[in-house]
Amino acid sequence: PQIVFFWERNLGSFCNLYEVKNNHKVSISGASKIITNMVYKYRNSGLSMGTMIIGWDQNGPGLYYVDSQGNRLRVKSISVGSGSTFAYGILDSAYKWDLNIEEACELARRAIFHAAFKDPFSGGTINTYLVREEGWIKISSDDIGKEAYSKYFEK
Repeated sequence: PQIVFFWERNLGSFCNLYEVKNNHKVSISGASKIITNMVYKYRNSGLSMGTMIIGWDQNGPGLYYVDSQGNRLRVKSISVGSGSTFAYGILDSAYKWDLNIEEACELARRAIFHAAFKDPFSGGTINTYLVREEGWIKISSDDIGKEAYSKYFEK
């Protein structure tokens, strides 16, 4: 997780410099390409990272998967991290393209809870964000503790 934050902070710096130099924001595709190029030279050196690059630009919403081996994929949905296989079990069983925002956020929280609960390397907080054309907003921040356990596990 810390290594991912390092690379994402570097990406943020590069994107800010791009905006200052070019008088417009870098596209989501461009941002995903920048981080791919940054980490690619470290492939096969022990760096192990998978992250998602999410945003909204002149082309509409964008979601990319990027990893330390140089893979860069435009996707419609993704789960990354050591607990992602657990999250996919929840997502695959309940995901529909016509979910409203409340349903989608609840499904995301439930998937992240089960991933973090079953994977000892996952964190202890579920942060839910909504990415829109105007920018992103934080929907919620839930502690994976007794409250989340009783909400998602004791049903």
